[in-house]
Amino acid sequence: MYVTIDTSALIAVIGNEESKQDIIDLTEGCSLYAPMSVHWEIGNAFSAMFKRKSYSIKLAIQALQSYREIPIKFIDVSLENTLIISHSLNIYAYDAYIIQCAQQTSTSLLTLDSGLKDAAKKIGIHILEKIQ
Repeated sequence: MYVTIDTSALIAVIGNEESKQDIIDLTEGCSLYAPMSVHWEIGNAFSAMFKRKSYSIKLAIQALQSYREIPIKFIDVSLENTLIISHSLNIYAYDAYIIQCAQQTSTSLLTLDSGLKDAAKKIGIHILEKIQ
């Protein structure tokens, strides 16, 4: 199975958050896709944690080492299609990149972001979620 994964799920895994094992279980045996923008989103997420003084540079560098070990195929998504998605769903481009990646690769989406889940569902993207 192929899955598009977003920054929130990746940060949870590399940051050893509570949902890490659930994400690993959900993606076991899957091939992962992400838009190339995820690299910058990962950096932005850590810079936000630095500003809140909730994460050290040492931990961030360790997390990046873990990030590099995750086999992800990075997709160059269509900027034009992304802008159409952004406009039609009234969402930020970073969320639209993720949705465009899932559309372009015909994959389910794994995210912890409820707003992104809602937006993706509106245009028919399947959301990969933990089975209760």
